[in-house]
Amino acid sequence: MVTRINPLNVVVVEDHDVLREVTLDALRVQGYHVQGVDCAEALGDLPFQPDLYIVDLNLPGEDGISLSRRLRAAQPEVGIIMTTARNSIAAKVEGYASGADIYLTKPCSLEELLAAVRSLARRLTGQGPEHGWILQTDKQQLSGPGGQVGLTSSEFALLAGLSRAPGRQLETWQMIELLGKRLEEYSKANLEVQLVRLRKKLVQAGCDNHALKAVRGQGYQLAVTLAIQ
Repeated sequence: MVTRINPLNVVVVEDHDVLREVTLDALRVQGYHVQGVDCAEALGDLPFQPDLYIVDLNLPGEDGISLSRRLRAAQPEVGIIMTTARNSIAAKVEGYASGADIYLTKPCSLEELLAAVRSLARRLTGQGPEHGWILQTDKQQLSGPGGQVGLTSSEFALLAGLSRAPGRQLETWQMIELLGKRLEEYSKANLEVQLVRLRKKLVQAGCDNHALKAVRGQGYQLAVTLAIQ
């Protein structure tokens, strides 16, 4: 089991170039470390040890079924999400038998795929409600001892990114990128306005005033552990 708080390392094995890049972009926004490859044979040169694979079934060369079997044998605790247009019961049974944790039928929405990734992330990182504060994705709100607090999309993205970052800390430029802004068009002052509002919501959820603190010369750090559901 992955016991660190760092973002999960996610590999997308998909030969459709546009779909692969759209998926990678969506995962980056959620704070994951990502790498995309177009075939199983390209997995030999990755920049990190993967925690979770998103595998297309119909790949050139080694197919997704064979790849999943091999990954499961080599990394028993790794997460595997299989995506395919095959929707028969027999195909799903074969997919799960090969080692897939979750089998998604194409076309599936990005929302459904991200929900599947979050579900596996909770298992892989050991996250759960026992942490006291929970980011609820479907309702886009923060729940804690102080109650439930609604979040804007930007606030949710910042909290999710911070909670997955190494040491729960991000540099200023990383936070600006999480907001989907261009560095040359979005100042640190704009970011600080967002963070003032976010601190207030953290306090409303039961955190203390130092739950989100500035790290001089670097960025910001989240001082509490959030589970993402």
